[in-house]
Amino acid sequence: MENYLVMVMVALIVAVALLIVARRLFHNRQSPPEMMAMMQTVEQLHQVATDLGTNQKILGNQLSESQRQVNERMDSLARRVGDGFLQQTEKTGETLQRLGERLAVIDKAQQTITDLSQQMVGLQDILSNKQARGAFGEIQLNDLVGAALPPSAYTLQATLENGKRADCLLNLPNPPGPIAIDAKFPLESFQRLRDAENEATRVATARAFTQDVRKHVVDIAEKYIVPGTTADSALMFLPSEAIYAELHANHRNIVEESFRRRVWIVSPTTLMATLNTVRAVLKDARMKEQAGLIQHEVYRLMNDMDRLDERVGKLRSHFDQASRDIEQIEISSRKITRTADKIEAIELGDEHASPVDDLEPAGPEVPADSGNRPMLARDQPSPAGA
Repeated sequence: MENYLVMVMVALIVAVALLIVARRLFHNRQSPPEMMAMMQTVEQLHQVATDLGTNQKILGNQLSESQRQVNERMDSLARRVGDGFLQQTEKTGETLQRLGERLAVIDKAQQTITDLSQQMVGLQDILSNKQARGAFGEIQLNDLVGAALPPSAYTLQATLENGKRADCLLNLPNPPGPIAIDAKFPLESFQRLRDAENEATRVATARAFTQDVRKHVVDIAEKYIVPGTTADSALMFLPSEAIYAELHANHRNIVEESFRRRVWIVSPTTLMATLNTVRAVLKDARMKEQAGLIQHEVYRLMNDMDRLDERVGKLRSHFDQASRDIEQIEISSRKITRTADKIEAIELGDEHASPVDDLEPAGPEVPADSGNRPMLARDQPSPAGA
């Protein structure tokens, strides 16, 4: 369509040029040379128009080729864009899926955080109440002792001979004997110490904190160390590593006083180490007890062996006596047999047989052990002239 329009425009230009030339010829009536020149000019214009048409055709072909290449490139670009858009859509879907999963995890974590916040509020309520705080320390003590020792190795809420009740009593053999454990939690004075804003307040709160801990140490030393009933030491359990660290870092005086009163201050970590040592001591005591039982059984076994040796000796003695008796019986049997043979020979009238008087005299048999068996009739001496 564009080529056709160009050709029409070229034809119009040639026609206009011819009209202009004809008009000039009609009005001016020029000479033949001028007319020839004008005709040449017209031919040149026609040639130019023809060249323009040819060039326009070439340009049209080139434009068509360019258009085709552009269309192919556009199609390729559209395919690439479509594939890229599809891949991007898939990636976006996967990303949204992962994002949804992460949002679900975050939602679950948020719910967990909410639950933990509620638990922390409940824990704060527990710790703000002295009785509830004491129960919290006792429960933690019970859990640690129950995880480290068998039930027979400790007693919870044990009543001592002086009427005092210990939170836990470790049943150790003498020495050292039962060891009492009492849980203490001086949280309020510790919090005031941690919240001190200036040096003066810190000194005052530190003094109050030391007095609270010292009171607990004195109470435990007086209540739970009973001579002749318990060991000469006791344990004060602090269910907070922070309080334990504060004592050993900045209050060495109260720690040294607890050493003098033989009240050992322990935290959850150090209590677990102490309980492991107690378990080793109990195991060693049981091994010693079992070793004593084994030694007693071995002693009884040795006595049984002695009695067995004695009885074997007696049996051997009886067996030797029986052997000697059997030998004597065999001798008597052989003599009786020979006598019977001689009697039989006499009855048969054997002339060559020796008379009975010529037989070997059967003297008295000497018993092998006349002191251990009675004398038989055959062993009695024959009467004179028999």
